[in-house]
Amino acid sequence: MKKAREMALNAYYYGTLPTRRWYRRRLEAEGQAPLCVLFYHRVADSHPNGWTIGNRQFQRQMRWLKRNADVVSLQEIQTRMRRGRNDRLAVAVTFDDGYAENCEQAIPFLIEHEIPMTYFVALDFVVHDRPFPHDVDRGIALPVNTPDQLRQMAASGIEIGAHTRTHCDVGAIADAATMVDEIVTATEELGRLVDQPIRYFAFPYGQTNNLSAAAVHLAGEQGLSGVCTAYGAYNFPGDDPFHIQRFHADPEFIRLKNWVTIDRRKVGFGRGYTFPETDVKVADVAAAALC
Repeated sequence: MKKAREMALNAYYYGTLPTRRWYRRRLEAEGQAPLCVLFYHRVADSHPNGWTIGNRQFQRQMRWLKRNADVVSLQEIQTRMRRGRNDRLAVAVTFDDGYAENCEQAIPFLIEHEIPMTYFVALDFVVHDRPFPHDVDRGIALPVNTPDQLRQMAASGIEIGAHTRTHCDVGAIADAATMVDEIVTATEELGRLVDQPIRYFAFPYGQTNNLSAAAVHLAGEQGLSGVCTAYGAYNFPGDDPFHIQRFHADPEFIRLKNWVTIDRRKVGFGRGYTFPETDVKVADVAAAALC
């Protein structure tokens, strides 16, 4: 089944590639080239799963991206969104959660090849050296980053970002005090841990039902530069630069190629997205943050 799906994706990719190239040239000539933000979780060669990619495949993807796009920081993605013009397809790389094995090969490779990266961390798992529940449920307690690893990354110029305290579903939080702790207090503690200002926040899970207008309000009030979602969408010049939309850099390389070479079927998704009000309202967190 997987092999048949991959064959279909390859057929779609190569069959539409001439059209994709024409469409890219048109968007770049108009200054409206997409701004792609990828997210990874774990780069490792053991215990493969849906959120792991092997080191060789990851490095292959990075080299391909450098040949085919501007590989830039989140800040540069926002700059091009803000100015309303982007003349060449651009890509930024992010990681979520905080897996220790990323430090074995992936992080050194990115540093060596001068590829900017933002690394989002769920704080409690690092502080208490605790594996993620979704790994425990699979019977494999995968190691998480240590505080020293995060400090070393920060000292190497890697941007460390917040990913809540407990890797919670922010959209399901039912009280304002918990949301303030997950978004504000945990972010402040992470900044002290790595001795670096935290500028970005990424929603765990990141699908539309995991998001919250109140959380975005808190991030803005805290002085963060932006929030990241993960439901699969491009960013475009002129979009709201505070909201950075991302897509999964799937272990299947062909899926990444389909996204980055601009799949016209996906271009309209996420445009003008409005964060939903949840059980915790903006007014609730505004009051709770003052307490």
